Amino acid sequence: MIPDSLLTEAEALLDACRSKGIRLATVESCTGGLIAATLTAIAASSDVLERAFVTYSNEAKHELVGVPMDLIQAHGAVSQEVARAMATGGVTHSRATIAVSVTGVAGPGGGTATKPVGLVCFGLAYRGETTVSTQEIFPGDRTAIRAAAVAKAFALIREKV
Repeated sequence: MIPDSLLTEAEALLDACRSKGIRLATVESCTGGLIAATLTAIAASSDVLERAFVTYSNEAKHELVGVPMDLIQAHGAVSQEVARAMATGGVTHSRATIAVSVTGVAGPGGGTATKPVGLVCFGLAYRGETTVSTQEIFPGDRTAIRAAAVAKAFALIREKV
């Protein structure tokens, strides 16, 4: 179930994008489509959400949005470099104006000393501009980390819009 607070944020984000004629794409790994699911829980979201890519595997990142395999091998799937490439690929492989990407370690396993559980990397691509990235370490269990990642993705888009 999607928390009411995320649905409220999704509605506000959709309204902001709609008012500026901005189309959105998502490229998701650790959130597994939760960003898109939250957006599409709002009626009439199709006039903003252009498409959503769930790129959970490295192969999907490469095949669907063009992330170079050597980039994944050099930095790991959970990295700002890969998050930037995912977001850039989201804009390149869609008709969207803006694309947000998310890749991370939602847990409970899979964390390492350098990439702990809760580490999530984000990319934000705006057509015609340089793609940016950031990362956060979120506390909590898998559900909390994924929800926090959705909220952060919405915040990044809102800041740009």
